[in-house]
Amino acid sequence: MSSLYLDHFRLSEAPFGITPNGKFFFEGQARGAILEALHHAVLDDDGIITVVGEVGSGKTMLCRMLADRLPRDQVDLVYLANPSFGPREILHSMVADWGLKVPAGQPLVLSIQAALLERHAQGRRAVVLIDEAQAMPPESLEEVKLLSNLETAQRKLLQIVLFGQPELDELLAQPRLRQVRDRVVHRFELQPLNPSEAAAYIDHRLRRAGWQGGALFEPRALHQLVDASGGRIRAIHLLADKALLAAFAQGERQVGRSHVQMAMAEF
Repeated sequence: MSSLYLDHFRLSEAPFGITPNGKFFFEGQARGAILEALHHAVLDDDGIITVVGEVGSGKTMLCRMLADRLPRDQVDLVYLANPSFGPREILHSMVADWGLKVPAGQPLVLSIQAALLERHAQGRRAVVLIDEAQAMPPESLEEVKLLSNLETAQRKLLQIVLFGQPELDELLAQPRLRQVRDRVVHRFELQPLNPSEAAAYIDHRLRRAGWQGGALFEPRALHQLVDASGGRIRAIHLLADKALLAAFAQGERQVGRSHVQMAMAEF
């Protein structure tokens, strides 16, 4: 993302960065409601939760927002951003993140189970968030299923949330992963932004980045950008950033259709 135009448009920071930043979280198109539902499901329900969305739909942002909102005085969290981990690597990540000491010769699962039982006795909740889960090897998902089996007589010891592209549904549909699929208690889906929400999203990002003026994008330019993006958040970011850069390069204070067309030519 370009920062060349920040002073030109009197912005305090880049409005359309790719790296998720909770300051810019947009609650439209049910994203706020999904975050709230996820928060309650993680704390109150038992079983595996899946969150599915196309590339660039905002899954990682939602995952980060959920992680930030979970009360750390009640929750012990593991965030796995590398979905290619094998089963043993997943266990090692949990051991490392929770600072567990594994006695020599003791299986990792037994150490994790003992730690989960101790946390449960303290009234704490253990949560694992896995991003880009559609890329997980099937054997790793089978390990997730085994971890989800850990329980007391009252409830599960571990809550697992899988964030992934639609291919995650296809992966879980494999016969060998039927038991994993059967443990999914909630499935949430992130839809592309509709045109009005996409326009509101662009304005939201600009305001959060310090814009205080009127319409920075001419109405027809905004409509063109929204239409070209298909409501996909990542596409909105790429097009809006390039259009702002094109307007800056021409010394314009407002983004017009020609600038959006330049952005589309590079998209």
